[in-house]
Amino acid sequence: MPESPLPALPADPPRTARPHRRRFASGRVILALMLREMSTSYGRTPGGYIWALLEPLGGILILSIGFSLLVRSPPLGTSFILFYATGLMPFDLFRKVSMTTAKSLRFSRQLLAYPAVSWIDALLARFLLNTLTGVTVSYILLSAILIFGGSRSVVDIWPVLTAMSLAALLGLGVGSVNAVLMGFYPTWESIWAIITRPLFIVSGILLLYEHAPNTLQDILWWNPLLHIVGEMRSGFYPMYDANYVSLVYVLLLSMALLAFGLLLLRRFHREILDD
Repeated sequence: MPESPLPALPADPPRTARPHRRRFASGRVILALMLREMSTSYGRTPGGYIWALLEPLGGILILSIGFSLLVRSPPLGTSFILFYATGLMPFDLFRKVSMTTAKSLRFSRQLLAYPAVSWIDALLARFLLNTLTGVTVSYILLSAILIFGGSRSVVDIWPVLTAMSLAALLGLGVGSVNAVLMGFYPTWESIWAIITRPLFIVSGILLLYEHAPNTLQDILWWNPLLHIVGEMRSGFYPMYDANYVSLVYVLLLSMALLAFGLLLLRRFHREILDD
């Protein structure tokens, strides 16, 4: 009696890339994009990085010298340069992160034609690089001010880290939304620059929130940068009680903007790149 043929083995299921391999590949892409921007934004010589230090230092010195000629002492402490540095550095971090992430698709448009590079890679690369640069510059300048400026301030590191983290997160949220708006409406970049110009005045950099009239305080409170600057200064001035600061408000607003921006980018990134 002839033997019956053996049943055919089931076909192997199609192989898919493992999640950790995809994450590793995406990490390499982000690192490559960061290195590319380092060479284009800061150049291949130390001069570009020196300018990253000199630009905020120049702003701090101008504010310190100007106000020292008008008033006898800063609103907090005795050092004009420390007072304005603690307000300017988180504001500058927010400004640069929001500006660079908003232009991330435009900056990496040619590379996004490759399947290995996604829009989220371009966004994260610019966010990480500019956040690391801003934090490093802030650390160097503030450390130098504390060491050579004669300040006896005792720094509480946690409010400082919280303020800088929230400044970067808020910048990412605003930048992701603006990436869509600037992609569809190029004139929005100029409009946004005009709208946000008064932020430097109303974010607590020049004066304390407590020194504003009560009616103005009710309006200023909704500015998230005011909370970030207040949290930053509470880390350098132990006697300063910034009881108006609401970290929950800043965090929820930043996350809401980021979620909204990412949803828009996921839906419209192809239309923006093809435009």
